[in-house]
Amino acid sequence: MQRRTALKLSLATAALLAVGKPSCLWAAPLNSHRDSLRVWSVAKGGYIMTEKVVKPADEWRRLLTPEQYHVTREKGTERAFTGKDWNNHDDGIYRCVCCGQDLFDSRAKFESGTGWPSYTEPVAAENVATAEDRGFFMTRTEVLCSRCDGHLGHVFPDGPPPTGLRYCMNSAAMVFVPRGDIGK
Repeated sequence: MQRRTALKLSLATAALLAVGKPSCLWAAPLNSHRDSLRVWSVAKGGYIMTEKVVKPADEWRRLLTPEQYHVTREKGTERAFTGKDWNNHDDGIYRCVCCGQDLFDSRAKFESGTGWPSYTEPVAAENVATAEDRGFFMTRTEVLCSRCDGHLGHVFPDGPPPTGLRYCMNSAAMVFVPRGDIGK
C-alpha cells in the first residue's frame, strides 16, 4: 500500500512539474551564489534583506540537538506522530531551528492525517527553497530553508485549497513561536 501511495505522489508531482511551476512551490534556487536574500519577516510585516547562513558541520553539531542535526543537515525524517508540533493547534509561526527564519504560519496549517505538521503554503515563497529528492526509489520535492539550506521536509501536490499543496514538515526542523511572542 505504501509503494502505491508513493508512486501516486511521484506521478502527481511529475504531472505538476509538467504543467508548470506554481509560484508558491518554487522559490530561490538552493545554491544561489548570493550573500544576501530578500525574505518575508512576520515580525516586521514585510520583506527584509538578510544574509545567508553558512556554518561548518561541527558548528551545526554544537548548536543543534542530535535529532535536529540529523533532520536539517543530513536530510533525515522524524517518525510520524512523534514530533512536538504535529498536533499543535496554537496560533503563531514556525521558524527554522537552524537560523530563525520565519517559515510557516499556523493559519496555513491543516490536519493531513500523516503525523507530520502540514501547511498549504510558507509565509512567503522566498523563505523556502526546493530541490529534487530522488531518495527512497522515488522523486519528491524537498523543501529547505532559503537562508541556511536546512532540510525541512517535502511538498506534495495533494493538499487542500487554496494551493492544492501539502508542505509536510519535520517538527525537529522548526521552532514554534506563539503569535503574542513574535516581535520579542
